[in-house]
Amino acid sequence: MTDIKDQMLLDRLAAAAREGKISRRSFMHYAAAAGLTTTAATGLWTGAAKAQPAKGGTFRLGMHDGNTSDTHDPGTYVTFSMIQVAHTYRSYLTLIEPDGSLGPDLASEWSASPDAKEWTFKINDNATFHSGNKVTANDVIASMNHHRGEETTSAAKALLSDVEDLVDNGDNSVTFKLAAGNADLPWLMTDYHLAIVPANEDGTANWQSGDGSGPYKMEEAEFGVRYSLTRHEGWHLEGAYFDDLQLIVLNDPNARQTALVTGDVDAVTQLELKTLALLQRDPNIEIDDVPSAAAITMPMLCDTAPFDNVDVRNALKLSLNRDELIEKIAFGAATKANDFHHSPAMPYFPEGIEQREYDPDQAKSLLQKAGAEGLTVNLSVADSVFSGAVDMCVLFAEHAKQAGITINVNREPNDGYYSDVWLKKPWCVVQWGARPTPDVMYSLAYKSDAAWNESRWQNERFNELLLQAKAELDDEKRAEMYREMAILAKDDGGTIIPFFPNFVYARRKNVQHGPDLAPSWQMDGARACSRWWFADA
Repeated sequence: MTDIKDQMLLDRLAAAAREGKISRRSFMHYAAAAGLTTTAATGLWTGAAKAQPAKGGTFRLGMHDGNTSDTHDPGTYVTFSMIQVAHTYRSYLTLIEPDGSLGPDLASEWSASPDAKEWTFKINDNATFHSGNKVTANDVIASMNHHRGEETTSAAKALLSDVEDLVDNGDNSVTFKLAAGNADLPWLMTDYHLAIVPANEDGTANWQSGDGSGPYKMEEAEFGVRYSLTRHEGWHLEGAYFDDLQLIVLNDPNARQTALVTGDVDAVTQLELKTLALLQRDPNIEIDDVPSAAAITMPMLCDTAPFDNVDVRNALKLSLNRDELIEKIAFGAATKANDFHHSPAMPYFPEGIEQREYDPDQAKSLLQKAGAEGLTVNLSVADSVFSGAVDMCVLFAEHAKQAGITINVNREPNDGYYSDVWLKKPWCVVQWGARPTPDVMYSLAYKSDAAWNESRWQNERFNELLLQAKAELDDEKRAEMYREMAILAKDDGGTIIPFFPNFVYARRKNVQHGPDLAPSWQMDGARACSRWWFADA
């Protein structure tokens, strides 16, 4: 048996083997010095070296949630398949590392003024677009301005509302000048809308060409159907081990799983959880189950009856048995939520807020107070929202019957769900990807003037706190502000949040990845195509 010192040496040796930094001869020598037998050392080397990245092959990914209405315009990105594609052929200033920390993408470094009102990002000198042109400060400014101004239609407009000016410093760096301090700005730059695209001569963003500076170059795009890409040899970061990619939209969960089992694809997003146990018995399949800050939401339009009455909104929140949903729909792969969009996976999580439990009697009392006894409402959902979305709504309808509420579950078409249903119909189901900080999430979906204020909720105090917390550098004070905001969203807001789902996806056994998987999006933060590799390449 090895002691702690020897175990630390073995851990370092295994890490070096995975990264290709040590020869087999040296590995065996040092492993023996740590007390391992030749047989044990050989086994450790085999396991570690197996995870060493190797280039080659065509990676085929089956993706959920794709629409024919998807486009190259980063301001319109909304479906998961387009988010996956965007992180594959385009780049961002910063990125979420596999361990959940913030890391560099196009920006090799960044710094702030003491009041966090100015942030300067230095562009990686090696970064190039697929067209061959270098990525410049001018491209960054044009890309950011695409989401700014009164006439922009970008869903990320609210995220950049405090940016007063963008300055090209002449040394391949850009300075963001803000109206108020924002300690989260480098994290904000990871938002999937804020992809960097080339600038036109007039300073506008040339997103139409599909040009990018990501790990893979787009060869063919049939939106909502499939995408063909090939490695960008001039990529500025490490990775991009596959030679080519075939990204295929498979909205039907059974079709995705079948394609994986038969070997028609090498990996798939978002598994059908009710068949997970069966899939786990397949020796050729590996399951990845990653806790995250993603959320399932049920936004009610607060300016539309009957949801314009807070007692009705809270009655519906009380009519949901979250524990049963997690057990029967998420099969345990989720964290219980409390009707505020702040996951335990995010910083500043507000501890100690009383959990809302299933209470149909209290729901009845609130409906009586609102003059809405015998309430009947429609709830829109589609299979592609997440695995088990329709079943969840049907089960919720059963729960609500105990409060005298009738919920009509309307099954909507998968194609066009986020363009035709979300933000339009009075009550629907949505899956949100994980955001790195509460400020990003609240700015996107709760801020009064946010394009994606999905419940059209207006709360003056909440918006005051959002602005104050954004600029607050004292962590304790900032945490207290987020706590008050969470209580406001829970008790007055228009969004029901049953749980935060784990990311559960799968791959063929010959597809390998590192020890950590980013919790920001499915498929390793939507970067599996550049971070993963074939063991037998």
